[in-house]
Amino acid sequence: MEEGPYASLLIKLAKLQERLPTGGKDSPIRIAIVTARNSPSEMRVINTLRAWGVYVDEAFFLGGVGKPKVLTAFNPHIFFDDQDVHLEAAANLVPSGKVPYLTRCDSVGLLPVPAE
Repeated sequence: MEEGPYASLLIKLAKLQERLPTGGKDSPIRIAIVTARNSPSEMRVINTLRAWGVYVDEAFFLGGVGKPKVLTAFNPHIFFDDQDVHLEAAANLVPSGKVPYLTRCDSVGLLPVPAE
């Protein structure tokens, strides 16, 4: 999978985890995936992150279920998402940031209109 806008941040956080005395285990820096996607996309995400050297402490593949309950329980320092609907709900619970990434739906409007 191609690196997205925050791949560099994830890779740097993973390297920081490794350098801590605990070596990533019981680290104060934890990386979690909270996604509305479900099976079979979970293996693609996990395999991609492992290829980058990023190991995930928690993974929540919600299959369309809302993220607020998971975010409340997990209580992350920051949450990133590429969809405003998820950010609006999360922003009331945790600091949240937009991933500047075009989804297939976003890119449809950017396609050139064929000449008639």
